[in-house]
Amino acid sequence: MRRAAGCAGGRRCTRATLLVGLAGAVTGLLPPVPALAAPTAPAPAGADATGPVEVTIGRLEPRTVTPGATIEVSGTIVNRSDESYTGLSVRLQRGEVLPDRPALDDEVADPGETTAVAGPFLDVPGELDPGDSLGFTYTTTADALELTADGVYPVLVNVNGIPDGGPAERVGELSTWLVAQPAAPVERTTVAWLWPLTDRPHRNAAGAFTDDRLAEEVAPGGRLDRAVAVLEQLPRVPGPAPESTLPAVAVTVAVDPALLEELSVMAAGPYRVGDEEGTGTADAADLLERLRTVTADLPVVALPYADVDADALVAAGRPAVVTRTLPGTPEGTARQSVDGDGTADAAPTDPAAGGADGTTDGAVPPGGDQAAPTTGAGAAVVTEVLGVEPRTDLAWPAGGTVQAATLDVLQAGGARTVVLSADGLSDGDAAAGADGDPAAARGGSLDTAAGPVATLVADSRLGHAVADATGSRTGGRLAEQRYLAELAALTTQLDGAQPQTVLVAPPRVVDPDPDTAVAMIADTLQQPWLAPASVEQLAAGPEVDAGGLAADPSPSPLPAEGIEAVAQSAAVRDDFAGAVTGDPATVLAGYDAAIARAASAEWRGHEEAFAAATTDLRETLGRLRDQVTLLAPVDGTYSLASGDAPLVLTVRNDLPFAVDVRLALEARGKVGLTTEDIGVQTLEPLSRTTLQVPAHVQQSGGFAVTARLTTPDGGPLGEPVQMQVKSTAYGTLTLAITIGAAALLALLFLRRGVRFLLSRRRGAAAVELPVDGVAGVPPTRSPV
Repeated sequence: MRRAAGCAGGRRCTRATLLVGLAGAVTGLLPPVPALAAPTAPAPAGADATGPVEVTIGRLEPRTVTPGATIEVSGTIVNRSDESYTGLSVRLQRGEVLPDRPALDDEVADPGETTAVAGPFLDVPGELDPGDSLGFTYTTTADALELTADGVYPVLVNVNGIPDGGPAERVGELSTWLVAQPAAPVERTTVAWLWPLTDRPHRNAAGAFTDDRLAEEVAPGGRLDRAVAVLEQLPRVPGPAPESTLPAVAVTVAVDPALLEELSVMAAGPYRVGDEEGTGTADAADLLERLRTVTADLPVVALPYADVDADALVAAGRPAVVTRTLPGTPEGTARQSVDGDGTADAAPTDPAAGGADGTTDGAVPPGGDQAAPTTGAGAAVVTEVLGVEPRTDLAWPAGGTVQAATLDVLQAGGARTVVLSADGLSDGDAAAGADGDPAAARGGSLDTAAGPVATLVADSRLGHAVADATGSRTGGRLAEQRYLAELAALTTQLDGAQPQTVLVAPPRVVDPDPDTAVAMIADTLQQPWLAPASVEQLAAGPEVDAGGLAADPSPSPLPAEGIEAVAQSAAVRDDFAGAVTGDPATVLAGYDAAIARAASAEWRGHEEAFAAATTDLRETLGRLRDQVTLLAPVDGTYSLASGDAPLVLTVRNDLPFAVDVRLALEARGKVGLTTEDIGVQTLEPLSRTTLQVPAHVQQSGGFAVTARLTTPDGGPLGEPVQMQVKSTAYGTLTLAITIGAAALLALLFLRRGVRFLLSRRRGAAAVELPVDGVAGVPPTRSPV
């Protein structure tokens, strides 16, 4: 609750705390007191802090109040209650001057009284019935409000009214700021802008659109349409060529290559969203053409592909995933392949992003004479889509913080400057001028394993002021006034010793009101105490020691289980990369893009969609493994005709690139059948290959065998095949037994033969010998 502020007659009353610069106002309701009455006690604690009348401001001029200036405030009061009000009046009252940014910060954290000076009440003619609104214009002067000192003044628009049958009371209020500066300031604050063009991914791991919400973003009045409109409406100055103009403020555009890819697919049309045709072709084509026009005259920075959550991936042990998304290194290969008609492939398995020769768009075919690329695929996407060469050495981590290990990865991937918030550095407030000294966006250097990285510190207070000026809210003029108050508080800290620089970097998915955002940017030209600059110029400006990286940066807002699922999918990709015979970075670029989209920092705040994306990624990587598989025999049985006959197996490769595989066979129990390792085998693209595995059978019969196909590093491919191997051939043992039995049988036959012959010879000898032992003498016969 805000401390008592001035009401009618100078009495003290309680008003609600209002964060500075909100586009809508929170009103305060007090106990009934007479209008223009003497001061009374403040409302008791716990009183309702929501008033019945809402106050909005459409005009507050001048933006900077100089001595003698006339101040005009125009707005509307709307009755949000169920009772009517008469006797309406409005006035402006201010608090004490805030001489520097620390004082402004204190006021925001604990608003003080705005009773130092009050202007007279001005009647608002008419009765305010429930739901009705009335306009008002209040005019006063700098002298009347006694704005005698330079600095920022908290002010209150105070509305009094009389409810039916009651006394006069404050029925509405609105807080804002007035900026008082000398008539001819001599010191300036230099301001640079970094403008993001990002969105959450709208394609699944296979590259197909999951929804058509991006069509809403690019349609007239959509978020991206308004973000580009801000760039189109920048003030312009004469260019070097006759009748040419250039933007007067060099706003740096930070663009996500994955978003450009999606817009290109939509613009090429037709594109599919599930079973229906997408509706954003014409609007996407128009927005890309507008974006090409504005970026032709503005500096462009390429963000990592899909704006990945680098800290989360590095913490999960997958720094290579981050590297493959970076635009400043040839190792940054992530991009989604497309067909010749510009539509996304159903599965990211093509060797290239549309190249029939197996190269990524913009890359050099093998054997080409062109020099090897020095930047990544993300930079190539920006160049192809927008026709500009982006800056790739500036990293802008999502959330404005980075871990030391992540910074090492970014530096190794080509980053030489990193944009952080004040919270990302141990003494970041010094760079933002929060200590009362002049601000300097250049925050010194950070050491990494591969060398120093320069830092630029984005002013989060200014970024939040821009975020408050959204297209869905009213009161953008107050958001601009908050922005000016922050800059004015900084400017009062200048002492002439050094210049002052600040960097404005709105949140990633900025939802701007173009008129307000353009007015904020134009203020750097129109206010005599501000000056515009580019982001690149800030890097050469004044420097302060903003310390090292914050000791304990906040963990990624993405759920840990989802990041772990992404890490597991990345491990599958890395294992499969070892099987690719060509350049895996080129062949698997679509899968690298899929992993990056699933790990995008833009999923923050979309937990259910993030979980769906990680599940889809895991299933898609699983299907990659399933496209290289063994074919089982028709009846599940192999027959071997001999003890050394090979097992002949068929392997199918459904991928459009060659892969190396290993085949492993295992017999149950490892008895009776052994096979040899045939080593790594190469499978040609879209082919069936016959592999012969030398097998040795120790016995005849049937064997249960499991066949597995793996990558060279052992990752599974396809499903294992269970089969039966039957052998009618003699094994070594069987053959030895058979031969032994045959030999024994032969010996038995030989023995019998010998005995038979010996037996016959003995019989013949007995017939031939005479009885008396005299050979050849016939026996003696008896006489007749």
